[in-house]
Amino acid sequence: MRITERNDTHVQVNRPLIDEFAQVLDGLEWDVALLQEAPPRWFGELQRRTRSAGARVLTSRNVCPPVQAVLADWNPDLIGSWEGGSNQMLVREPGRIGEHRTLTLTRRPERRRMHWTRVETAGGTRVGVANLHASAGRPAQAAREVLTAAEKATWWSGDDPLVFGGDLNLRPASEPEAFARLEERFDLREPTAPDAIDHVLVRGLEIVEPPRRLTPERRELTEPCGLRLRLSDHRPIAARFVA
Repeated sequence: MRITERNDTHVQVNRPLIDEFAQVLDGLEWDVALLQEAPPRWFGELQRRTRSAGARVLTSRNVCPPVQAVLADWNPDLIGSWEGGSNQMLVREPGRIGEHRTLTLTRRPERRRMHWTRVETAGGTRVGVANLHASAGRPAQAAREVLTAAEKATWWSGDDPLVFGGDLNLRPASEPEAFARLEERFDLREPTAPDAIDHVLVRGLEIVEPPRRLTPERRELTEPCGLRLRLSDHRPIAARFVA
């Protein structure tokens, strides 16, 4: 949740960044937000500050949350990702979250999980929404996890449309077979870009604005010193669908 180096344009700060992250997230336009590997204890605050309801599943490195929380407040740079991770889904009012299910995809080398909800939109349409973070640095394993997740999410969604997103850790340019199978078997289509690993695939909805990476500045704020503070190592992905 913080930039990993200092340079002429950006600064690294050793403090919790919930306030800044909530500000940036709230400033973006969305009905449903999918977050991967967010600190679990941010969940309630992010809901409150973005006027949303949420669902969460714990992922990796959640060993002793009370101790991890103290260390994260004292020295975020020291604990780093060992604060613990979670995949979070936020739905802005008047949308509502109904059924919520989870699926453990693997426990090694790190626990990876998908969670799925049935979201009811303001117009009364029901949409299945799945959110996951697949294994990094292991394309073959990530492909197996993503296809397993897609099969389960499709089954849970039934006849409802499905939005299937997250950090898939798969690039269409280097792993085209995985995306071909997602489309052929589950009708999940429109990857973000050939070199992207973050995707929002969809089935059963009209694609009004295909998934795209927002500019790097959309994940940044300016510090009092004049340098930029980057709040995520991934650029946000945005897409627009209608029933």
